[in-house]
Amino acid sequence: MTVGEAIHPHGVSFAEAARTWARIAALSFGGPAGQIAMMHRILVDEKRWIGERRFLHALNYCMLLPGPEAQQLAIYIGWLMHGLAGGVVAGVLFVLPGFLAIMGLSVLYALFGGLTVVAALFFGLKAAVLAIVVQAVIRVGRRAIRNPAMLAVAAAAFVAIFAFDAPFPLIILAAAAIGFAGARAGLAAFSAGGGHAAGGGPALADADSLLGEETPAHARPGWRWSVRVSAVLLALWLGPVAVLLLWLGPGHVFSDIAVFFSKMAVVTFGGAYAVLAYVAQEAVGTYGWLAPGEMLDGLGLAETTPGPLIIVTQFVGFMGAFRDPGQLTPLAAGVLGGALTTWVTFTPCFLWIFLGAPFVERLRDARALNGALAAITAAVVGVILNLAIWFGLHVWFGRVAETRLGPVRLDVPELATLDPAAVLISVAAAFALFRTKLGVIPVLAISAALGVAWRLLAG
Repeated sequence: MTVGEAIHPHGVSFAEAARTWARIAALSFGGPAGQIAMMHRILVDEKRWIGERRFLHALNYCMLLPGPEAQQLAIYIGWLMHGLAGGVVAGVLFVLPGFLAIMGLSVLYALFGGLTVVAALFFGLKAAVLAIVVQAVIRVGRRAIRNPAMLAVAAAAFVAIFAFDAPFPLIILAAAAIGFAGARAGLAAFSAGGGHAAGGGPALADADSLLGEETPAHARPGWRWSVRVSAVLLALWLGPVAVLLLWLGPGHVFSDIAVFFSKMAVVTFGGAYAVLAYVAQEAVGTYGWLAPGEMLDGLGLAETTPGPLIIVTQFVGFMGAFRDPGQLTPLAAGVLGGALTTWVTFTPCFLWIFLGAPFVERLRDARALNGALAAITAAVVGVILNLAIWFGLHVWFGRVAETRLGPVRLDVPELATLDPAAVLISVAAAFALFRTKLGVIPVLAISAALGVAWRLLAG
């Protein structure tokens, strides 16, 4: 009997699960909130694999982890349904369409990005992405800023990164410590919320789902199983990093990509928009892999493809290696750089789930951990606001100068370089998103068309 034909107590074969995860992967547009809502619709409402309470419990655990929570939720449910192999298939398929799409688009961007029509296309995309990031600030803020304490955490995070150039990981650690301490002290302000809303309608009880209320036998392994699987995943994740450091040494573009994005994988709390400020800060300012406008180009590409939005890091790794290929051809170096970035970004997601999922029930009432999550989410609002301002300055103005007043660092635009077309497209995109409730993909498509039309008319 093959794996696909194996009979499970819940009646869902491995082959059927693989087809379902492939379908979910192909439809995973719209950022984490949209992806989670889509998974809920298919897995809870349509397939009835898993009950509402169990789905939300798994989601709350994934919200505690660094990395893309939507992909981790897919890994978790895949593991719950079909064990280790089910989790691997669900997680890999969730990323695969986006990986292939971004790789192809990165090649086109690197080879033809300087053409007038292509440059005009990305001009429109960048202006629309600014409106999308502002929407993210508002969406996350409504969920996270529930009281004055959370507002203070968000404001402090914004000032720290905007004015003092504080590292993103330090901001996250400080927020987590504040939330943890506040929750331990019993302060009501630091009680965590429920995360993303899954959807409306009558809830499917766990007992009425195919999985049922009981934990499957394969989902009750001991600590030895977790240690063995974690050791393998650690080797798969950090083994290539160690090899590159020993072979090429620190300072080589591939070593830098491996180390930087491995560190990023550990601190990506709060979703892609939050960590993009950190990535932009390092990729543009420290490593010189991209120009500020090119970070926006990459985000525009990621917004138009399925899969986790953090897949934009693949574009960053591609362009960094493409421009510093060493003895390889630029295209070969770019492909390897993009693949390496994706590997060290997403492999840890499997580690977090397979290490912690067997013991996740212990986190159900972990008040201190939930308080840390609540404070992190509030800090993320301030970080995303900084990202929106950073993007806005570089989209709307041709030149932005850095000014320092003691320890304070400020980006000051040259007012004479204001681009009215970029402002108009951003305002139009914001109107479409907020007032007409148009989807992200149509807004990006219309904005790209407006960018091309404007540049062609302007000559």
